[in-house]
Amino acid sequence: MTAPSPALLDTSVVIDLQRIPNESLPAELAISALTLAELAAGPHATDDARERARRQDRLQRIESIMDPLPFDAAAARAYGHVYAATRAKDRKPRGARAVDLMIAAVALANDLPLLTRNPGDFAHLTAIGLVVHQV
Repeated sequence: MTAPSPALLDTSVVIDLQRIPNESLPAELAISALTLAELAAGPHATDDARERARRQDRLQRIESIMDPLPFDAAAARAYGHVYAATRAKDRKPRGARAVDLMIAAVALANDLPLLTRNPGDFAHLTAIGLVVHQV
């Protein structure tokens, strides 16, 4: 099943993009500036030269084909709702999870479904209107 178009890609999808069948993806894709930041950090997070080169190549390919959506004032306000919904489920909205939740806020602020490899990380946010699709 193809997700509605356009859709926002979580970083997990961008990392696996070459392994995901095209028919599983909508025609129009978007990423957030937060995903771009995670991709930019990727080459620096490994000491393996081959892996670093692979991550740098991924970053450059994505930068050449996508203009990221910003984490703007609307996303910041949406993040407040995301944070509250996460706390309401006794989950921690800080630490490593914070960037994922900010990506969800960008999706909410832009009224876009979120495509992810980890739908369980976002399931609690459907209560505040986030549409989540696993790919």
